[in-house]
Amino acid sequence: MGFLERLNAYRAEEEELRWEGTFADYLDVVSENPRVAQTAHARIYDMIAQAGIDTGADGRRHYRFFENEIFGLDATLERLVEEYFHAAARRLDVRKRILLLMGPVSGGKSTIVTLLKRGLERFSRTPEGALYGIKGCPMHEEPLHLIPNELRLDFEAQYGVKIEGNLCPSCRQRLEVDYHGDMEKFPVERILFSEDNRVGIGTFSPSDPKSQDIADLTGSIDFATITEYGSESDPRAYRFDGELNKANRGLMEFQEMLKSDEKFLWHLLSLTQEGNFKAGRFALISADEMIVAHTNEAEYKSFISNKKNEALQSRMIVMPVPYNLSVDNEVKIYEKLVKQSDIRDIHIAPHALKTAAIFSILTRLRDSKKQGVDLQKKLQLYNGETVEGLKEADLKELRAEFPDEGMGGLDPRYVINRISTALIRRDTTCINALDVLRAIKDGLDQHASISKEDKERLLNFVSVARKEFDELAKLEVQKAFVYSFEESAKTLLENYLDNVEAYCSWQKIKDPLTGEEMDPDEKLMRSIEEQIGISENAKRAFREEILIRISTYARRGKRFEYNSHERLREAIERKLFADLKDVVKITTSSKTPDEQQLKKLNEVVARLIDEHGYCSVCANELLRYTGSLLNR
Repeated sequence: MGFLERLNAYRAEEEELRWEGTFADYLDVVSENPRVAQTAHARIYDMIAQAGIDTGADGRRHYRFFENEIFGLDATLERLVEEYFHAAARRLDVRKRILLLMGPVSGGKSTIVTLLKRGLERFSRTPEGALYGIKGCPMHEEPLHLIPNELRLDFEAQYGVKIEGNLCPSCRQRLEVDYHGDMEKFPVERILFSEDNRVGIGTFSPSDPKSQDIADLTGSIDFATITEYGSESDPRAYRFDGELNKANRGLMEFQEMLKSDEKFLWHLLSLTQEGNFKAGRFALISADEMIVAHTNEAEYKSFISNKKNEALQSRMIVMPVPYNLSVDNEVKIYEKLVKQSDIRDIHIAPHALKTAAIFSILTRLRDSKKQGVDLQKKLQLYNGETVEGLKEADLKELRAEFPDEGMGGLDPRYVINRISTALIRRDTTCINALDVLRAIKDGLDQHASISKEDKERLLNFVSVARKEFDELAKLEVQKAFVYSFEESAKTLLENYLDNVEAYCSWQKIKDPLTGEEMDPDEKLMRSIEEQIGISENAKRAFREEILIRISTYARRGKRFEYNSHERLREAIERKLFADLKDVVKITTSSKTPDEQQLKKLNEVVARLIDEHGYCSVCANELLRYTGSLLNR
């Protein structure tokens, strides 16, 4: 389909979404689908739930609504959705609170709000998210407000819909003057949320308190018509165009709320608690909207230290939004940011972003008091990796040790800025992990606000990330050098398991060639186990653990592979690499490789390109670098 055809199809779809009728027609709609009259909080929760909710093996909920945009904040999002949105959707008291996202800069607060805004715009265009408003109402309010208070209990009993709020001054006057109280003929239309059109989504950003007018929130007198209507209390002489008016039925983002002048904040007290606010010379105006704000920890602490803010503070639900603490998820953040750029002709070598992520996460972690747990082990555990001697209970204990972990450290924006610096160097066609680490290190040298002590700590993390990359580089080359790596690993695994099974059951093993019965090959088993530091005293426990894992897989109908046990996988890979180490060392470090060595190098480069995502530049750089590591 060509673009013009798609454009025409889009117009046709938008036209199909239009609906106009009378209040009597709207009652038929409500009768068929009562959810069209749900509250703003319920609509937002429905929007999130409609996208899909998955439950992980750890029992934690994963919300598809946020996937591909928010990474590594599953616990935060679960708390946000369940403790605030879900509870508010059920009309619990939290819906009468301002949602305040509090966390470090570039931690995802604004992204969460933007996703909610864009999501509401899309959701209002679906059958599940359809909503309707009084046509011509400046606040596109719920048509059920037309029903007098005296009849609302009867309506709720018949339709199962609870009515909250009253007509705005403009619609009240129209009902009396234009329709003479005949609400059945009052026009109703379908509402499509749009931030650009100021329908159901508003944004308020504070500026100079001396010049900013409260009218930005609540509307203002229309001086062009006041002479015509003669009174400031006539709704026709008032513009109901403040952000609180326009965000009715949806969401209002209060940017940098805690920086606002007090006169703006006090208007939120009545709105959050009673669902109305004061504007001009009118009675209280009803509004149904979620107010979300965001701030950093320093501003929040300053705010709560002021006793004058206690009333507003009690009307807030503060939701901490820390930095992500998972390496793999940090990589996803960088990949998303890089894809948004125009730099598509520069290749990023495998592990370059991961190495940067390792550095970033280390800056956000806090030293544990738990014996035997350093930052590197903590980093691995938080990334879902297996660490010898530590279990799931230890992970929970570590997370509980510092509830505010992730509220400090370097933000993704700093690291992506340094990656950008590496990407735009002259004559660059590819950047690798060392280029990224070099750019990060140079950035620390230029960062005047970092103290000497902090700089030394951060430089140490650069060194740690470099060592992690060294291991990754050797492993990558190992896989490329081992012909048919998976087959070699599989063969070694089966040989090892045969011997382990015989050892643990006190049996002999049969030679596959001669059929002769022999004792289990202790030398082979130890050559593998020693690669990961399994001591002589611990070997039986390790072997029995492997057999238990195999049994568990068998009961579940799953096949046990060489990588089904993290520590065993590492041991087998290291064993394969150790056997080939001299070959790799000689081949990669030779300045004038002979014909056979050159052929081997070309095969390895081709495998790195075809199977591991390298380009010719970074593949050759990896081989040279690994050769230098092995010769140290």
